[in-house]
Amino acid sequence: MTAILVAFFGVVITVNMVMATLATRTFGGVVVENSYVASQQYNRWLAAARKQDALGWSIHSSLDAHRRVEVAISVKDAELTGFARHPLGRAPDLALTFTRAADGHLRSNQALPQGRWSVHLLARKGLDEARLIETLS
Repeated sequence: MTAILVAFFGVVITVNMVMATLATRTFGGVVVENSYVASQQYNRWLAAARKQDALGWSIHSSLDAHRRVEVAISVKDAELTGFARHPLGRAPDLALTFTRAADGHLRSNQALPQGRWSVHLLARKGLDEARLIETLS
């Protein structure tokens, strides 16, 4: 009976230790710096989203064969800026610069490393702006 109890609790403790180790190694730990402050901005974010929807802009992003960010935007001559952020904070942010390709799409000059990336884009034309956050892998 003692051997069964020791084996049972040994398995439980081992599994807990392995899971805790994997959890702390794979999560950066910060989603927002201060959740209370972020909650105070919620109505402002909703108003900005409604304003962006009223523009009627269409922005779609994807990765090309060379892992560069490719963006199709419905507004001609819009300026596009952005950066790529690793979702778990394990790699530094990558600033993205874009050039217009022959097909009219905008392509980043930098390729993204392997893995999942959260791409944050800001399109501007005059005083109007639209934001897009998309996960690409």
